[in-house]
Amino acid sequence: MAHCKGTFVTIEGLDGCGKSTQLEKLAAVLRADGCDVVVTREPGGTVMGDKIRALLLDSASSGLSPWAEMALMFASRAQHLKEVILPALETGRVVLCDRFTDSTEAYQGSGRRLGSDPVLTLHRILCGNLQPDLTILMDSDVSASVARARRRNQSRSPDAADENRFEQESRAFFERVRSAYLAIARREPQRFFVVDARRTPDVVHQDIVQAVRERLGVRARTSA
Repeated sequence: MAHCKGTFVTIEGLDGCGKSTQLEKLAAVLRADGCDVVVTREPGGTVMGDKIRALLLDSASSGLSPWAEMALMFASRAQHLKEVILPALETGRVVLCDRFTDSTEAYQGSGRRLGSDPVLTLHRILCGNLQPDLTILMDSDVSASVARARRRNQSRSPDAADENRFEQESRAFFERVRSAYLAIARREPQRFFVVDARRTPDVVHQDIVQAVRERLGVRARTSA
């Protein structure tokens, strides 16, 4: 087994930028390297969190207050930390998480114009100010990413969960979200790895694998 201490890696970016695909591809590589990997997501990741996710992402919840939306994001996150993230880190596993508090700062703090201060305050209170060891930001074109997310949701089977609420927002909303992500990355350059997600998935994947291996201190497993 590779010596992969408990490490918390998050992936961020606009809906439709390819985060979930890249996270699964990364997990496969790290497992082949010998790491014990947990893949999870936000909002969700637990039974309670998935119920909150359904409420947050359902287009029928369009009347939800921005403050209530942010509170629900943190409610899901607090449970996620208790049940999944912290136990995995404490046992030395590598946690790969699709979204974390940076999403809340970008979407609710900037997209909803609630500001960064409430987000960071709640993160200190409810999450013990836990910071990822590495955050991968997939920077992408707003129009292309949102169009891809809308196509993805429209292609789901009729009995699949409705997760269209955020895709109904304006281009200006998503421009604010993207700008906020880049501002957070500039504020915390030691934590962030920004990757150009406009390129082919294979090229993006190679860049992400290299960055994560360097942070974990893991070498690729080679055949004898």
